[in-house]
Amino acid sequence: MITAIVLISADVDRIPEVAQEIADLEGVTEVYSVAGDADLVAMVRVRRHEALADVIADRLNKVTGVTGTNTHIAFRTYSSHDLESAFSLGIED
Repeated sequence: MITAIVLISADVDRIPEVAQEIADLEGVTEVYSVAGDADLVAMVRVRRHEALADVIADRLNKVTGVTGTNTHIAFRTYSSHDLESAFSLGIED
């Protein structure tokens, strides 16, 4: 599983709508409304690196109200939870 953390700047008047539209995209597992330099943070989880372009560049960036993104690719996951098994339910390799 490849994980990308996407920091999103959005039109202030559309933050809730932008968040919901992004949350509805295939490959996006969570969207958080946050304080700080970004308005939203989206977690994108895909099986192949090529799929990141499909989700982020081709769909997420084109949501009306998104004004900019900054994407971080995760190398490793450190957690007390078994995230891999939680996110692999129902997904075939």
